[in-house]
Amino acid sequence: MIKLENVSFSYGNIPALKNINISETKPIIIGLWGRNGSGKTTLMKLLSGMENIDAGSINVNGIAPYNNNEAMNTITYMQENHPFSDLWNVEDALRYGAFFNKNWDMELAEHLVALFELPRKKKIKKFSKGMQTMVQIVVGLASKSSVTIMDEPTNGLDAYMRKQFYDALLNTYEEDPRLIILSTHHIDEIEALCEKIAIINQQTIVRYEDTEELKMHGVHLSGTAKMIEPLIEGHTILEKRKLGKQINVMIDDIFTDEWKSRAKEAGVTVEKAPLQDYLVNYTTKKEEQKV
Repeated sequence: MIKLENVSFSYGNIPALKNINISETKPIIIGLWGRNGSGKTTLMKLLSGMENIDAGSINVNGIAPYNNNEAMNTITYMQENHPFSDLWNVEDALRYGAFFNKNWDMELAEHLVALFELPRKKKIKKFSKGMQTMVQIVVGLASKSSVTIMDEPTNGLDAYMRKQFYDALLNTYEEDPRLIILSTHHIDEIEALCEKIAIINQQTIVRYEDTEELKMHGVHLSGTAKMIEPLIEGHTILEKRKLGKQINVMIDDIFTDEWKSRAKEAGVTVEKAPLQDYLVNYTTKKEEQKV
């Protein structure tokens, strides 16, 4: 469904993406995680055909998306702060959504508008941030494009509305499987939805793994230096903090029962690092530090 090979792109002389490689041939929900400035937005623009690559190749459902009218029939990209017309209300968004998306599901769109309690006649530009996000969700899901890209789809939503979005996305995905990319820099917002997660850092994809496998990475240890240092010898240190005689260390390893046993025997505390913390440390380490 999507295949990117050695893709690079620059804004003038400023590199934005380099040597991007990712391939997926089946319907799946993918999380795209990266810190601000990592290249997420540029990657989504290339996939949707809004920008043209400098090198490499992009294939989305058998076509190169840039400057290709056929891409409109197979790709939907809902940007963060999507540029709806200042004149549009919700009904306008639905009407144009139906016009530009051949798989448009008006019944689903109407259901989501009612679910989110969106005022149909009020100008979208006057909506709160959360309500604007809801309009983007409506259009993104109701388009039913075979490749659907949503940037920060939970931005501005409270806990209740996030749950409504999660349920709606999973329900429509079960009914009509397709490739959905959810971009975020807060992985805890979407990790439960995603079968795989792509990690973008320093303008390239550094990891693309099953979510459950990725979640097992990151071991956090707490105790005295004397107790901990023998345990972490030879491991990559992602984070190390000292408080008096105590140190807290995060290492890049898989959290296993063996680690629990080793920590118990050494008299130190061990726990699985939260995925968000692990990814932040993984993508900010300057170099692999061994001890």
